[in-house]
Amino acid sequence: MIPRLKELYIQKIAPNLCTKFSFKNKNMAPKVKKIVLNMGLGIDGNDKNKLKNCIEDMSLISGQMPVVTKFKKSISNFKTRKGTSAGVKVTLRKYRMYEFMDRLVNIALPRIKDFKGLKDTGFDDFGNYSFGLKEHIVFPEINFDKVERIRGMDITIVTSGKNKSETLALLKEFDFPFIPGKTSEKKQKKTPENKENKERKN
Repeated sequence: MIPRLKELYIQKIAPNLCTKFSFKNKNMAPKVKKIVLNMGLGIDGNDKNKLKNCIEDMSLISGQMPVVTKFKKSISNFKTRKGTSAGVKVTLRKYRMYEFMDRLVNIALPRIKDFKGLKDTGFDDFGNYSFGLKEHIVFPEINFDKVERIRGMDITIVTSGKNKSETLALLKEFDFPFIPGKTSEKKQKKTPENKENKERKN
């Protein structure tokens, strides 16, 4: 069965993006390629039981078995050693990617206490958007009574968008709840020409 959001993309979102950006065909429209989830362990990386619990929680959230990431070097201030477990990571593609995105937008994010929306500061120059969740228990698959420790998560949406405008438009079509009116713009550099134009307006 085709995931709801995949069908929505084919039938509505891709055509809308083609119209918005004047693309000649739907294959030029930006699309979500994969979603990467990371959950850190910190100083708990040496604890096998906590690592096991972290793996189980990530498996429930993503529907896929995660891989364990390792620290590449020792950092005394954070009490971490090279080669110990840093966290768990999952890369979702195709059907699981769409199913996770549906649960994220329509179930998990609305469950965040005092949630006002996503900031638009997490975009990079390669068509990706990253943001963090403070509590992984916002996902309904997690039984709060069985959680030994609430952990944060980092989520990266990797798209084929060529710039922030395309990626932002794509995610808005999927109903990602960005904070209204908070789209950041790069400040214009002060130059003699800009100063002169400002004086003319005044």
